[in-house]
Amino acid sequence: MDTIPEDYNPARDPAADLKAAVALAASDHKEVLIDFGADWCPDCRVLDKLFQSKETKPLLQRDYHVVAVDVGQFDHNLDFAEKYVTLRTSGIPALVVLAPDGKVLVATNDGSFANARTMNSDQVNGFLTHWAPKS
Repeated sequence: MDTIPEDYNPARDPAADLKAAVALAASDHKEVLIDFGADWCPDCRVLDKLFQSKETKPLLQRDYHVVAVDVGQFDHNLDFAEKYVTLRTSGIPALVVLAPDGKVLVATNDGSFANARTMNSDQVNGFLTHWAPKS
């Protein structure tokens, strides 16, 4: 669970992945980052590349457990997604940060990541740093 998913695997069970991430977060006091998206989505692919970049990956590994949730063509895992984010307004990718106790700290319902292809690692890192656990 310390790795950062490189794709949105439609075969994964997001509820099980989230349960595991929250359990880890409760023990190591990291936050949980849920990344809603799909492999067909250009902005999702760009965000994935940023997550894997040398500028962003260390920050994610230090402060977060990442759960990637496939939403398909907005026809997959929607019941799960609606518990955390409003995909109608957020678009994809959509990010949700949970505290170690599973409480939602922020959901990007404003669509702030739906234009990830125009973003750079400084912008992504600013969001991640803002919501990272305070030491």
